[in-house]
Amino acid sequence: MKYLNVAEKNDAAKNIALHLSRGTSRKREGFSQYNKIYEFEAEVMGQKSEMVMTSVSGHLLTMDFVSAYKSWQSCNPLSLFDAPVYKYCPENYDKIKKTLEREVRSCQGLIIWTDCDREGENIGFEIIEVCKAVKSSIKIFRAKFSEITSVSVRRALQTLTQPNKNISDAVDVRQELDLRIGN
Repeated sequence: MKYLNVAEKNDAAKNIALHLSRGTSRKREGFSQYNKIYEFEAEVMGQKSEMVMTSVSGHLLTMDFVSAYKSWQSCNPLSLFDAPVYKYCPENYDKIKKTLEREVRSCQGLIIWTDCDREGENIGFEIIEVCKAVKSSIKIFRAKFSEITSVSVRRALQTLTQPNKNISDAVDVRQELDLRIGN
């Protein structure tokens, strides 16, 4: 089995790969010069597996109003409270998105290694959205850890869970409200 592993930041990906590979990971370039790819083998749920570890740089997607509402001067500001919004990948993160899309094609599983808080869960669902658009059949897992130490990340790998959409949606609602009130 081959897994795409995605952390919230490159330093986290590098250190998680270091611990899980016991220092044997191989580094290669992704499309983004800031988000490297680390390859190694590890045991996942009792099975020897190929691991591809990379990262995003925080939020991969952002929200905006549909085109009719982009210029606030062209509409009644009160209409913004009901205006449709959509999520998209900003141009400056497109290379990170392309790396995820390329790497997920050869994988059967996706493991989310983002921070274990609401924001991290939401970033995880952004990663899932991008990866599922390329490979809808991908098996998805969530690694839960409180620190990036050898013991903690190995335990997280052996006790994978499912991502929690309810936690993620709380952040989406806050972001949408911020967009609507102009924060």
